[in-house]
Amino acid sequence: MHWIDLTIFCIYLLGMLGVGFFFLKKNKTTDDYYVGGRQMSSLHIGLSVVATDVGGGFSIGLGGLGFIMGLSGSWLLFTGLIGAWLSSVFLIPKVSKLARRKGFLSFPQFLASVFDKRVAMLAGIISAIGYLGFTSSQILAGAKLASSTFSGLSLTNALLAMGVIAVGYTVLGGLKAVIYTDTIQWIILIAGLLFIGLPVSYISIGGMEVIRDTLCPEFLSLGNVSWQQIVNWMFTIVPIWFIGMTLYQRIYAARDTKTAKRGWFIAGLFEYPVMAFLGVILGMFARVALENGLMPGYTAGNMDAEMGLPVLLKTVLPVGLLGIVLSAYFSAIMSTADSCLMASSGNILTDLLKKHNTEKSLRYSQLITLIIGIFALFLAVKMENVLELMLLSYSFMVSGLIVPVLAALFTQNADADAALVSMISGGLTTLVLKLINVDLPFDLDAILFGIAVSFLVYIVISKYKEARIA
Repeated sequence: MHWIDLTIFCIYLLGMLGVGFFFLKKNKTTDDYYVGGRQMSSLHIGLSVVATDVGGGFSIGLGGLGFIMGLSGSWLLFTGLIGAWLSSVFLIPKVSKLARRKGFLSFPQFLASVFDKRVAMLAGIISAIGYLGFTSSQILAGAKLASSTFSGLSLTNALLAMGVIAVGYTVLGGLKAVIYTDTIQWIILIAGLLFIGLPVSYISIGGMEVIRDTLCPEFLSLGNVSWQQIVNWMFTIVPIWFIGMTLYQRIYAARDTKTAKRGWFIAGLFEYPVMAFLGVILGMFARVALENGLMPGYTAGNMDAEMGLPVLLKTVLPVGLLGIVLSAYFSAIMSTADSCLMASSGNILTDLLKKHNTEKSLRYSQLITLIIGIFALFLAVKMENVLELMLLSYSFMVSGLIVPVLAALFTQNADADAALVSMISGGLTTLVLKLINVDLPFDLDAILFGIAVSFLVYIVISKYKEARIA
């Protein structure tokens, strides 16, 4: 890589670290550190939400879907739009008002207010473990991208560089640093891909005529996807908008309920159609480039679909522009890593250790964030299956937590015992089905069956207790 591109990339990383130093002296309480002082604007909230949700996995994953299936891959983020708007209508009004009245810092505190401390404790454990895995996987994803892009950079050194920067500015600045860097990172991502990556790639592959001649007609259709796939995406992605600790922190950080709802509306629109089509179209361009021999050393047999887009950009972008676009990709990865780190730290401080109301709570917050960050970096260095562990943690979170949240939102008498058993049974069902890798009916995802079990268990236990009381 040319020294100009490397310089641009280094300036970007140092800039992110500088934001952390800027907010170091501004944070006075745990409210400042974990929920940004509860005074964030809708634009910052919306951009931070979408930057967190459409992080390294989605931004690179969308390119992979475009590479494999074309425009129909955009339906993945349509479910993100649905999730954002549903949660803005049903979740935010109730949670935001409670949070301001009771000073919530975490998602499990909401569950404690509806159920009891046992439910909150279990939710805190599940969330903390899940987001630790997310943090580790995002650091690893960024390091793999860096080591494959920068000649002579080993995976270990890339991990250390990514980890130190992401953990550093998060520990120093807390959620304010995370939200402001997310805003910067999202602008870099959109500008880099939309105004540089898209037009340069389009010209380099030969334009629309070459695209039509190279790709099957299905690639240019929105119908090149099965109903099972859309259902799987819907049940995998929509629930996270109701259970994600990273999202609750941003609801609490908004200056009022209206601001939070407006932020979620902004986030939904940026997910679909903006990022959805931008990602898959660039993935299609990578497929066209590969088929026409524009990627020396790569063939359909040795090309990882998700690496198609980064390789395309590395191939077609001139000196200077490559550094900007690569910074855009790393910004997507880091915007998810920092948010997940804050979520795991918040769960441990607030829900497990109960240290959020002490005189030294701010220092505890920074220390816990640092320890979790170091542990996440250690996992990324030592383990090759971090991504697999992350997906398992994610599945357990969704199938274990969504039913209690829905019960809290839509039932009059939420049952703590039913919630507790449904969390365990739903999460374990999904984990077991995924670990034994059994073929499920209609090719549906294990999460659907985990949610179904969780729902049935909740209904049976709550109805049984009602019958006994009657």
